[in-house]
Amino acid sequence: MTTIYDVLRRPLVTEKTNFQSGKLNQYSFEVADFATRTTVKDAVETLYDVKVTRVNIINAPAKRGRRLRGRRLLIRKNSMKKAIVTLAEGQTLQIFEGVQ
Repeated sequence: MTTIYDVLRRPLVTEKTNFQSGKLNQYSFEVADFATRTTVKDAVETLYDVKVTRVNIINAPAKRGRRLRGRRLLIRKNSMKKAIVTLAEGQTLQIFEGVQ
């Protein structure tokens, strides 16, 4: 049995997610592979005490890259599942609030 604490793995903080959180009121998380829209919505609403209006889920594929010296050696980064959560007007998450 899984709990709501197993659904959200970590918040994603990049330049794009900073723009989304500031202007569009959207926040991004890396979620577990079994997560659905409803489980993500329930987890965010319960953990952060906010009202979620929309959840988009993206399956990001695995990436391959090369090593610098050994050109033949390939390094594989794992695939992940991302969730973009849109909150109701006027609500924010404190974990994304940094230096303003």
